Amino acid sequence: MKRRNFIKQVGGASALAMVGGLTLPAFTEKKQRHITILHTNDTHSHIEPFKPSHRRYANQGGVARRATLVEQIRKENPNTLLLDAGDIFQGTPYFNYFGGEIEFKLMSMLKYDVATLGNHDFDNSIDGFYKQLPNAKFDFVCANYDFKNTVLDTHVKPYKILIKDGIKIGIFGLGIELEGLVNKQLYKETKYLNPVEIAQDITNELKNEQKCDLVICLSHLGYYYKNNPDKISDLNLAKVTKNIDLIIGGHTHTFLPKPTIVKNMDDKNMLINQVGAYGVNVGRVDFYFDEDLNKTSTGTTILV
Repeated sequence: MKRRNFIKQVGGASALAMVGGLTLPAFTEKKQRHITILHTNDTHSHIEPFKPSHRRYANQGGVARRATLVEQIRKENPNTLLLDAGDIFQGTPYFNYFGGEIEFKLMSMLKYDVATLGNHDFDNSIDGFYKQLPNAKFDFVCANYDFKNTVLDTHVKPYKILIKDGIKIGIFGLGIELEGLVNKQLYKETKYLNPVEIAQDITNELKNEQKCDLVICLSHLGYYYKNNPDKISDLNLAKVTKNIDLIIGGHTHTFLPKPTIVKNMDDKNMLINQVGAYGVNVGRVDFYFDEDLNKTSTGTTILV
């Protein structure tokens, strides 16, 4: 009797599962994958918060507060990346006395994943930057600086690929033209390559050859130049390229409360974000992927 009752129960459950031609797995919820991108730019050696008496940034910023914020977000979403868009050096006595050692050590403690170089990162010369690299437990990328005949050859890669929750993320860097901005003796034999051409080549490689699901550009080109609108900038780069999902910018200290949406050359949306300077803000962009790897995004800027 017990065996017959068991068979009846199982048969009934199977019939219920097949009602309307649906099997039980059809009721399972589709998995959505969530990648969080946190980013800074132009921190300029600001280690401590601004003083309460500061006219503009009173009691704002500070690496310790940023660390607390980043740790909290990582607990919410372990699939979080922390990136920087350059000009890590120059701006306080910490750099004057320690030459970048403190900045790199603190960024390593915060577990930055990838950064690019800004023009002020050459202020102690390319040799000074190289000297501090052992303190950086994260990678530097820049695709349009040719370091072939310098000490940075092989130490700065064009791009880095990371995988979070099965999502393949390609991150490449672009730097501003150094001639006329930085003394030639400081950057030595570094060659500047056209960022538009480089971006087109790199993004094609990342998207079509490396099969990246998300492509991020760490740019120190500047957001936009009103007095020179044709100068290469993040806004102009976005319009003449494709395959970039997010440009994280620097150099112009532009504060954006949320990412700017720009149509790329394929008429698809591309995000651009930049969060001012001095570590006062942290940018946050969240990407959500469905099972077919279609993505949506949200973005904001967080005051530290």
